[in-house]
Amino acid sequence: MYADRFTRRIRINTLRAIDRKAILMSRILVVDDNPALCKAIARKLQSVGHEVLTAHDGEEGLEAARREHPDLVVLDWMMPRKAGVQVCAELRADERLSNVPVMMVTARCSETDTTTGICSGADDYIVKPFNPSELARRIESLLAIGRLERLFGIA
Repeated sequence: MYADRFTRRIRINTLRAIDRKAILMSRILVVDDNPALCKAIARKLQSVGHEVLTAHDGEEGLEAARREHPDLVVLDWMMPRKAGVQVCAELRADERLSNVPVMMVTARCSETDTTTGICSGADDYIVKPFNPSELARRIESLLAIGRLERLFGIA
């Protein structure tokens, strides 16, 4: 009986470790026309174990998302070639990418801007300047929600 409990505990701990590894090994696409901000966000996300890809305008970001199929997209609003809200709407319209969580990160801070960002399909919206730790926590929440949706067949 003791051996059964011990074996069960090992299995549970192994599953927890696998789940933590799955959380940490997410592929995140950061799309922002400010290379320094892209690099800072990438460093923060890499420091907690994520693989980070970057793009520096909306069109490049959309191409990268279609090519790489990330687990989450961090997206600026005001960018050359294609605005973030347009990119977000196109991601939602793409059957292969429609369930990828999108975090809008922008300097646009009015209530109307927030509403427009969320209505374009963003799952969350954070205003610049932001606390990098808060951004990381919100990203972890979006990734966790995505995993639960896949687990229960909602996505």
